[in-house]
Amino acid sequence: MEWNFIFFANSVLLGVGLAMDAFSVSLANGLHEPKMKGGRMCAIAGVFAAFQYLMPMLGWYCVHTIAHYFAVFEKFIPWIALILLCYIGVNMLKESKECEEDCGCDGVSVSLGGLIVQGIATSIDALSVGFTIADYNFTMAFIACLLIGVVTFFICFGGLALGKKFGTKLAGKASVLGGVILIFIGIEIFVTGIF
Repeated sequence: MEWNFIFFANSVLLGVGLAMDAFSVSLANGLHEPKMKGGRMCAIAGVFAAFQYLMPMLGWYCVHTIAHYFAVFEKFIPWIALILLCYIGVNMLKESKECEEDCGCDGVSVSLGGLIVQGIATSIDALSVGFTIADYNFTMAFIACLLIGVVTFFICFGGLALGKKFGTKLAGKASVLGGVILIFIGIEIFVTGIF
């Protein structure tokens, strides 16, 4: 593989494709927390970007070191994503019910632990991208994964902004919608991965 326009275009397009699950979860997070500040939006988008960078890089590393172990793990990826996203979605639904009982609720922010679980769940399928860039040397793999992370950051920031906008208009129902979105994303990843 050589450094050319196609290398960069493929990396950016790969980033767009991989970021779609993270975009949807970002949208749900924005719906769930309509009064989120800009710094928190950057932090959340940064977590998703970091995981979208890390997972393909880890996949590339696995191909070059322990590929036969990764092949065994790959069949569990849809199950892991389903379990993690459904768990988070159900928790958001529970929090929205508690939020309705407390009249002055303006949305509950996702915890750091929850955010990390979201980051893993939405990027775990990106491990297999390491196989598609296996012919890259370390520097090219690093740059490709970095581009994936940067694209993910901007897409997730946009998702958070859209979620905030609609979250404010939907008021108390935003958390319910966010939880349902996460559950459907988990099911979509599962169905796509299995079939």
